[in-house]
Amino acid sequence: MNKKGEIRRGWILAALMMTMMLAAMDSTIVSTAIPHIVSDLGGFTKFSWVFSIYLLAQTITIPLYGKLTDIFGRKGILIFGIVVFLIGSATSATAWNIGSLIAFRGLQGLGAGSIMATVNTIAGDIYTVEERARVQGYLSSIWGISAIVGPALGGALAEYVNWRWIFLINLPIGALSIFFLVTFFKENIVPVKPKIDFKGAFLILISLTLLFVYLLESGQSWPWFSVTGLSILGLALLFSAWAIQTERKRPDAIMPMWIWRNKTLAFTNLAMAGMGIVMMGPETFLPTFAQASLGLGTIASGFVLASMSIGWPTSSALSGRIYLKIGFRETSLIGVIIMLVAFAGFLLIPHPQPVYLLVADQILLGAGFGLLSTPSLVGIQSMVKWQQRGVVTGTNIFSRNLGQSLGAAIIGAIFNNSFLHLMKSAPAGLSASTKDILKTLHDPAIAESSKAYLRQAINTSMHHIYWGLILFTVMIFVFLYLVPHRDPKDKSVIELS
Repeated sequence: MNKKGEIRRGWILAALMMTMMLAAMDSTIVSTAIPHIVSDLGGFTKFSWVFSIYLLAQTITIPLYGKLTDIFGRKGILIFGIVVFLIGSATSATAWNIGSLIAFRGLQGLGAGSIMATVNTIAGDIYTVEERARVQGYLSSIWGISAIVGPALGGALAEYVNWRWIFLINLPIGALSIFFLVTFFKENIVPVKPKIDFKGAFLILISLTLLFVYLLESGQSWPWFSVTGLSILGLALLFSAWAIQTERKRPDAIMPMWIWRNKTLAFTNLAMAGMGIVMMGPETFLPTFAQASLGLGTIASGFVLASMSIGWPTSSALSGRIYLKIGFRETSLIGVIIMLVAFAGFLLIPHPQPVYLLVADQILLGAGFGLLSTPSLVGIQSMVKWQQRGVVTGTNIFSRNLGQSLGAAIIGAIFNNSFLHLMKSAPAGLSASTKDILKTLHDPAIAESSKAYLRQAINTSMHHIYWGLILFTVMIFVFLYLVPHRDPKDKSVIELS
């Protein structure tokens, strides 16, 4: 490639990284500002939907955007998503009550779905197989940076300026990324008569919406096995069966059946769903564990979690050297083995766990995630035609997001059941004081022996979580083991229909 073309690709990559930052930072930057938002707008009992609606709207639209990029091209769909995201950001900044903020966050999520589905597809289009590991390392680093910068920036803006600026800050970043895309990204699209499976899209959106509402709200708004919860789950399964029956008959399906008939695509997507599940163990409970069991502060516990972002982009960038020698599947399997070592390592660290060992374990876990995710994505992108890459990439990312939603529910159930069981044997007076664990641990009226029991209960419950993560990681290994080997030097694409 000539120097001019390389410069053009550099600007496109900058636009992709800025765009990815919009979606990656939006959840973390909001989290630390929630107390200020609730204080201003009210609606404390509904604030969880500020996060839930964003995740829901983002995830359920990923398959649809993936299909649209294969029909209309990547550039237009990505710019459309950025514009929708920015409109959602601007309107979120003007929210007058918690209900309006939830609605506008949903609009943001609709835009974020396009970003998640399209950024990696464009990277797969403009970079070769040999280059994609390095590029995925750059894109992965955005998530790590967001995990560190997002909470600090959100807290600072809410504390010293105004919480509304956590949304307004997106506008110049998004505008600049659109400018770079319009200026430097030239796309040659072969004109085709668009065929959009509206019925399939509607059924998929309805079934996924019902499933996500069940996963996100069960155990909070209603019991898992209540009439309300089971009714929503039943409707989700009913619409899912209807969607599958519809998609089997449509050549222009939003989520075509050839994705699940091909062993490589099917088992890779199942592995990504498994990865989404195990990601939620540390992400959900490690900061709370670090504060409650080890006595770390909020910032320090956040850095323990964020240390995973050191290993992830580094191993992702280096994975290209490995998969070009031994193959995509084999590199991903090495990543899974490293994940197993990291999860087992947590169980072997003596209590109270030294912080430096927790950080080292998180870095190792991030390295495993990087060696799993990047070769899996690059591998499936390299085996399909341009006209199918959007659907394949979108389904891969959708699978991981779906796994994260499942993981939040599963990991939460493991911790809660373990903790509640242990608290049945708690010293007298302690169980009634554990609605706020951190407050209880700092209460001078609670005996030190009782606090020690509470810390041990938290530590034991975390161990149960990590045993569960080991089991799910073994499942990921099995799924990847069933993926056929593909020589990375094989440049051919396969016919999927």
